[in-house]
Amino acid sequence: MPPRVKLDDVIEALDSASDEHAQYLDKRTGEILLITNEEMEAAEEDELISEYPDWQRESILKAREILKSKDFVALPDQFDIHEYEIMEDFCLRCQDRNVGETLLRSIKGSGAFGRFKNAINSMGVEKDWYQFRRTKLEKLAIQWLEEGLAYADGDVPEISETSM
Repeated sequence: MPPRVKLDDVIEALDSASDEHAQYLDKRTGEILLITNEEMEAAEEDELISEYPDWQRESILKAREILKSKDFVALPDQFDIHEYEIMEDFCLRCQDRNVGETLLRSIKGSGAFGRFKNAINSMGVEKDWYQFRRTKLEKLAIQWLEEGLAYADGDVPEISETSM
């Protein structure tokens, strides 16, 4: 029987999603592997591993294994997470309309993520934001896991989207 995946491990991986790397679940072990774009490109192009530093060689070998095996599944990436939609939803759910409207204005146009971060800090709602975002990532992780991966039932929290 394959090991059960830890929900918190998946949430942590989703939280660190980036366009500079991808993360894969090894279905045999339940381990989540982070592979940089550079390492995956080296594996795809079958480059000589000796040309890379020692610390990177193991990851390139893992990337080659990922490419050749059905034992790995890609976790949702940053484009699956829809960070902008999560920010927008947070703004719309704020109990204080003024805070919500100010935050909504901050996410319009170029530089939205930086302005949003500055705004939540200056308005004192960063704790609410990070809790809200964590809840959204938990939901995404559970949906992804329920598509066919076993995970520990005890790891599944009660999720509620309460207003702030």
